[in-house]
Amino acid sequence: MFESLTEKLQSVSKKLTGRGRLSEANIQGALKQVRLALLEADVNYKVVKKLVENIRIRALGKDVLESLTPGQQVIKIVDEELTLLMGDTNQALKLAGRTPHSLMLIGLQGSGKTTTAAKLAKYLSKQGRHPYLVPADTYRPAAVDQLKILGAQIDIPVFPTDLTRNPEGICLDALSAAGREGADVLIIDTAGRLHVDEDLMAELMRIKEKVNPDEILLVADAMTGQDAVNVAKHFDEAIGITGIILSKMEGDARGGAALSIKAVTDKPIKFIGVGEKTDELEPFYPDRMASQILGMGDVLSFIEKAQVQFDEKEAIKLEKKLKKKEFDLEDFQAQLKRIKKIGSIEEILGMLPGMGQLKKLKQLKPNEKELVKVEAIINSMTKEEKRSYKLLKGSRKQRVAKGSGTTVQDVNRLLKNFTQTKKMIERFSGKGASSMASFFG
Repeated sequence: MFESLTEKLQSVSKKLTGRGRLSEANIQGALKQVRLALLEADVNYKVVKKLVENIRIRALGKDVLESLTPGQQVIKIVDEELTLLMGDTNQALKLAGRTPHSLMLIGLQGSGKTTTAAKLAKYLSKQGRHPYLVPADTYRPAAVDQLKILGAQIDIPVFPTDLTRNPEGICLDALSAAGREGADVLIIDTAGRLHVDEDLMAELMRIKEKVNPDEILLVADAMTGQDAVNVAKHFDEAIGITGIILSKMEGDARGGAALSIKAVTDKPIKFIGVGEKTDELEPFYPDRMASQILGMGDVLSFIEKAQVQFDEKEAIKLEKKLKKKEFDLEDFQAQLKRIKKIGSIEEILGMLPGMGQLKKLKQLKPNEKELVKVEAIINSMTKEEKRSYKLLKGSRKQRVAKGSGTTVQDVNRLLKNFTQTKKMIERFSGKGASSMASFFG
């Protein structure tokens, strides 16, 4: 997402920062390009008009025009205004006071509510909470079954919904059951429709009145652009939402929803879904998103993702092996798995400052399929072979290739790459081993 917008804004940035001094005409020309880029990204035209005007007023100020680096000052203003547009700071869930708390997820059918409910449960579980999933979509038995399956996968209890009951009755029963389950947060997955209608709104209002939820979170499909913004406005006017979760942010939509929805509804984006897996839900940080849009990376998110995979005991163990120059294929495989858990190679590169400015980034990205092949080859080796790769001679290589569905040439290529990597890593032995182990661990 934002790839086209980022490319256009970086072009504007390059022109501005390449000039020694800026005139009002230079700035007006740049703002025209910014306006067109935002409109092409499907950002609400009223939002674009106000944003560009805010930037213009600040950019034409004395502090900018008389600055030694006016171009950089203008880009800084664009970054700040984009951040303010999306909400300034991260807005956490309101989960203070008496438990159990309740979070009511609402939205249109197909927006990803059920999957998001499971993602949110897993996220809260990692925060030390004890969530309880409540299927309240009595019109789609498949949605109830889906939530039960997802709950089992992430080891989160799911309320045994009786489809003959009305949704508000189900939610009240779930509140009573939460105490017995030792739960402190109910996550209610409500029904949706293909379009906003009166029956749906009436049902959601009955649930709201009975349960009095701490948060009413709209799950909106980021792929639908301005439609998501319009849906958010309708739900907010009819029900009163407290926050938004944008699903499918990993897609190739133009990004208009993320940039418009807060300005139109005055409700914060609290989370974004960045993939289909249950651990691919992230808190939304407007400042980090603005930096990504401008191609300046998101180092803080990268560090946070890496820290989740950090294991101090494993790092110490790896440090000892590095000092003894005993780094083997088992260690190599373990680090590949850890890197994959941080995210796709494309996602990791996108978080690093400056990488978005490389026009040939797609050609620079490692082939994800090759990483899968590497893992398959190592999985086909015995423990002894992983620990002593020099055992891999002719017949053993043929066996490994056959077992992994690859060729002997693929095995040879992996061993060559591994030995080169091993040599490079072993240069960090001694004083550098600790820092290298920390990076891998």
